[in-house]
Amino acid sequence: MDAKLEKIKETVKEQDLKFLEEAINYGIWFDGSSIEGFARIYESDMLLIPDIDTFNVLPWSFDGGRAAQLICDIYTPDEQPFDGDPRGVLKRIMQKAAELGYQYMVGPEIEFFLLDQSMQPKLVPHDNKSYFDLAIQSRAVKICQDTITSLKEMNITCESYHHEVSAGQHEIDLRYDRAVRIADSVITLKHALRTHASGTGLKVTFMPKPIFGMNGSGMHVHQSFASLEGENMFHSEDDAYGLSDLAYHFLAGQLKHARALAAIVDPTVNSYKRLVPGFEAPVYICWGRVNRSALIRVPKVTKSRKAVGTRLELRCPDPSANPYLAFAAMLAAGLDGVQNESKPREAVEENVYDFNDAKLAELQIETLPTTLNEAVQAFKNDDVLTSALGEHIKEYFIRAKNQEWNEFLRQVTRWEVERYL
Repeated sequence: MDAKLEKIKETVKEQDLKFLEEAINYGIWFDGSSIEGFARIYESDMLLIPDIDTFNVLPWSFDGGRAAQLICDIYTPDEQPFDGDPRGVLKRIMQKAAELGYQYMVGPEIEFFLLDQSMQPKLVPHDNKSYFDLAIQSRAVKICQDTITSLKEMNITCESYHHEVSAGQHEIDLRYDRAVRIADSVITLKHALRTHASGTGLKVTFMPKPIFGMNGSGMHVHQSFASLEGENMFHSEDDAYGLSDLAYHFLAGQLKHARALAAIVDPTVNSYKRLVPGFEAPVYICWGRVNRSALIRVPKVTKSRKAVGTRLELRCPDPSANPYLAFAAMLAAGLDGVQNESKPREAVEENVYDFNDAKLAELQIETLPTTLNEAVQAFKNDDVLTSALGEHIKEYFIRAKNQEWNEFLRQVTRWEVERYL
């Protein structure tokens, strides 16, 4: 830590060093009652404790006004971790996994749209390109390239970038790493994209389903356990899918809790406009390898990469999710399967969208919730996930999502007007 602190001091102006050292040593007070879900007005004082490993100068800030980023953990006035801090919750569940000998590794694929601001309020994609089409340089491509370059300067590695299926839709994938670091990186990536889009005439949105009739934006998450020495614990040479018993237990846990998990990884009313058949979004709670209608997929890996590349891809999360809560809930669900040595049903390699109700019933394939309200009720009744996230987050999350759902129910949509007027 001392070496890291000394390096930070080299980049900070002398007149700011005293404030920086005080912030690192003693934290920074802020009014928690001003942030929904943090604290009630009569217990509002909260403490930010900077994590100096997250210090980075923001590449897009200018000489004479350079700014830096420090991600903080939230503590109570008596210097105890705050139960409502999403980052703290993820760190706590990661510690539980570490005590069992596991490091939770994730790699998210973050999809988003870039829309033409001059056409708003109408939502118009900035281009008519298709999947993997990068033939023409555009404002959008430059925004994404500048974002990736900035993140590289901040020691965040983007593994790939490409145009997605829908017009105006793009995807940036983050390099596999420990879940807390990746959650920090997701937050930073979103901030960087919005910054680089500013002033270009394009608006970036992480809304799961902004445009009717087009594929929505997901945040597929590749995941595995590494040993404390870094070995991939999900791999086995003796299995047809290359999965270890540990991986199967983890897989079974996520399938078991999938309906409740949806509330956290798909946390908006709009999320469930994406989770419908016909738009490459998962709806059915099953798993497979070539089956992209499945909730969890086992991606193929080249023979030379099997030992390090074996992983499980959870396909239902979307980019509106809080990454700390999403990864925490995903890990808690998987750990429940591990600790109970749960086993999943057989893989399904057919297109489940083609199954009728009788076939779904025969294979005992359930579906994800169809609305936010349905997902929240499932979460409310799931003791494993609510206990993992804690009473504070459970209470405030359910209250906020019930309010969001009730507000939605009172809206009169364009579809209703066109259909019934």
